[in-house]
Amino acid sequence: MSNYIHLEGEILQIKGATKVASSTPTQAVVEMSGSAVVLSGNGIEVKKLNLEENEVHLQGKFQNIKFSESVASKGSFLKRIFK
Repeated sequence: MSNYIHLEGEILQIKGATKVASSTPTQAVVEMSGSAVVLSGNGIEVKKLNLEENEVHLQGKFQNIKFSESVASKGSFLKRIFK
């Protein structure tokens, strides 16, 4: 599966999404396999959600896009200690 993020005007398209963890008018968190995308801005709305095709479309005025390692991929605290 190919993952990508495409921003055109106020429409942001994410391919490879596995879950929309949260969405507010000022922030959205979209999980992808092994990572997460944290979007911040104003007027953020989920316009299309199709998890069967791993696709999310968001609309808004995006000011910041951050990529981070997904918390779920790190495992529990005890699993990390007792490797």
